[in-house]
Amino acid sequence: MLPEKFTLQDDFPPVSPEQWRALVEQDLKGAPFERRLVTHTYEGIEIQPLYTRKAWNDTPDRSGFSGLPPFTRGARPLGNTATGWAIEPEHSFPDVDRTNAAILDDLEHGANAIILRFDRCARTGLDPGDPAAADLVGRDGAMIYNVDDLDQALKGVRPEMISISLEAGTGFRAAAALLIALWERRGIRPEQARGAFNADPLATLVRAGWLPVPLDDAIARMVDLARWTDQHLPNVTSVRVRTATYHNAGATAVQDLAFSMATAIEYLRAMTAAGMSVNAAARQFLFSYNTGCHFFLAIAKLRAARKLWARVIEACGGDTDAQRMRMTARTSRRVMTRRDPWVNLLRNTVCCFAGAVGGAESINSRPFDAAVGLPDAFSRRIARNTQVILQEETHLHRTIDPAGGSWFIESLTDELATKAWSLLQEIERRGGMQPAVLSGWVVRQIDEAFTPRRKNLARRKDAITGVSEFPDLGERPLPRQPLDFATLRDGAVARLNQKAAQQAGEELRRTIAQHGASGDAVMPALIEAARHGATIGGIYAALTQKAERLDITPLAAHRFAESFEALRDASDAWLARTGRRPAVFLANLGPIAHHTARATYARNFFRAGGFEVVTNDGFAGGAEAAEAFAASGARVAVICSSDKLYPEMVPDTVACLRAAGARTVILAGNPGDRESAYREAGVDRFIFIRCDVHETLQQLLEEEGVLS
Repeated sequence: MLPEKFTLQDDFPPVSPEQWRALVEQDLKGAPFERRLVTHTYEGIEIQPLYTRKAWNDTPDRSGFSGLPPFTRGARPLGNTATGWAIEPEHSFPDVDRTNAAILDDLEHGANAIILRFDRCARTGLDPGDPAAADLVGRDGAMIYNVDDLDQALKGVRPEMISISLEAGTGFRAAAALLIALWERRGIRPEQARGAFNADPLATLVRAGWLPVPLDDAIARMVDLARWTDQHLPNVTSVRVRTATYHNAGATAVQDLAFSMATAIEYLRAMTAAGMSVNAAARQFLFSYNTGCHFFLAIAKLRAARKLWARVIEACGGDTDAQRMRMTARTSRRVMTRRDPWVNLLRNTVCCFAGAVGGAESINSRPFDAAVGLPDAFSRRIARNTQVILQEETHLHRTIDPAGGSWFIESLTDELATKAWSLLQEIERRGGMQPAVLSGWVVRQIDEAFTPRRKNLARRKDAITGVSEFPDLGERPLPRQPLDFATLRDGAVARLNQKAAQQAGEELRRTIAQHGASGDAVMPALIEAARHGATIGGIYAALTQKAERLDITPLAAHRFAESFEALRDASDAWLARTGRRPAVFLANLGPIAHHTARATYARNFFRAGGFEVVTNDGFAGGAEAAEAFAASGARVAVICSSDKLYPEMVPDTVACLRAAGARTVILAGNPGDRESAYREAGVDRFIFIRCDVHETLQQLLEEEGVLS
């Protein structure tokens, strides 16, 4: 008869971590526990195979509760449970009418916030008719130059119902003036306006490599915008701390966190020095973090960011409310691929999931074809619906901080926060983020951090599905209609009211000549100029006249897949010129059981470099393999078999392949102490797990004449 009360503990008594480890080490049969089961992140954190209460047991509730210090578990008491996070797509199509259509489509199908990205012309502070803007108009953003353009981009949109964020680079004050003028035109009351002006001079400098004015002046102008926004727009933020530039250049999660805090402190000091209280200044911040495919690390990074910001504001004397971080998350650009872009659907889902679990208040999911070019309606729909599904079908937002209490996540969060705080202190010892950037120290730190990752990407230890692993040489490129930028530019020039813009610009220059480019009188003057037709270029020119430009070496972005994609590009170009791809022939020796594993490895290896791989079911000896090789038309042969057969078969097979015209003979497998013997037999190269795959492929493509 079954007992009335069933208790698992009766049949499964507690097992201590020591007992568990003893059993594991017994199964490892002498292999080192740390090498086999402990992994290491690029942040220098050890990931254990098992976490128990001992990993995080100082204080049971030291992460607190959502909405209470230290805000690790969320900035608001209910988190996103009531309304969900904001689904915030970015819009950057050059043509304003098509941008408007895309915005309306997004808002009608689940989005409730938007990001407007201005084109390079506007972000550089130029008008489309300026000769210097010839190659900038319509590039990487929407052609929005005055309030009428912005009005058209938001035609049919109810601005009071959504949050509007701007990506305007160095033209942040001019863009803010346009949006404020539009809100006024639409009759939006100050308390109804919601959005973010996203002034971030340091991030702009390291990304673009220049500012139109010295950095101190740029920050002072950001402070002007922050002071005006604090006084007039209670639901708008003016300052954005975005780490995407560092992240995309190869920064670790620890560097992401430290650089964001150091940047925020730099801005905070400037804002309080200008008379803002710590509490008022803190309310002007929006933090933006990229989430990658290291799922748990991304979650912990967002949780650690809130904890760090709360500590910074507390140390500066801010109250509890000021310690709440406003946070947005975005799919990492560096994990996206141009090749096999469909896999990006999965990457994007992972990144969005991590952002939601990490507690971001808004999320921008990158379309799967973002690395290919401008997204189309289909890819935007999929990106949007990824978030809609996570909210409406998986109800991911219904749990406050679902990662909270996990010994692993809590431990990882604390380790990231501790390491980031230590790096932040190092930055402070160097004088803060501004000298750290201008001296090149930040660049050196990121380069040093990216070096081991670059090596692991090249060796495929960090695999990229569809690119360095399991590539599809037969994939068809996504169709893209080329844009006629000359026609787009002509249209932009024609629609601008040059007379009104000139008059408004002249009046603004007189005001700035009287009051200077910074101060309480400037923002009202900018808004007045925007109302009367001033363009971003005109406002920008008035603000930067006689200013000294600042130039530095910008941070270079690195998509993880780009080096392998360059090899595939070279192969495609060779195919277009010659009608064939570079080829390798697999000389599979012996029964299938002896060669299939290495033949599979070799096929995947060479396809990652764009090689056509000629394979077979195996040969009894070198003569048969050489005959098939000669018929294949390849010049590179790869011997694939087992270590058991290699000593006997390699010398004869190499000789036969050479006689059949093989220029290069490669052996699949680590030769170990037989390397000298195989090289004496005529083997040129060896491929095996952890060899430098990219370097090998690049050198072979050079030998084939595919790469010069």
